[in-house]
Amino acid sequence: MEVDETLFRFPCDFPVKVMGLATPDFDSLVVSLVRRHSPDIGEGAVHTRLSNGGRYMAVTVTIQAQSKAQLDNIYRELTAESRVLVAL
Repeated sequence: MEVDETLFRFPCDFPVKVMGLATPDFDSLVVSLVRRHSPDIGEGAVHTRLSNGGRYMAVTVTIQAQSKAQLDNIYRELTAESRVLVAL
């Protein structure tokens, strides 16, 4: 018997949350990294928010996740990027 490695049922909407220093292109960097593994990012799927002091930016990209492997690949690529401080 196979044990399911995740509690998610795929496909599903999944918010990928990423934080880094607030630079003019940080949100586009995050979207480009996520898009490599989920090319069909829909309109309205990206939300950004600045920290109270404006030094950090949080970017949420909601994707239609197809598998745990896809999510693992997204997080692996995001955490390998030096400008990404946190990926949730």
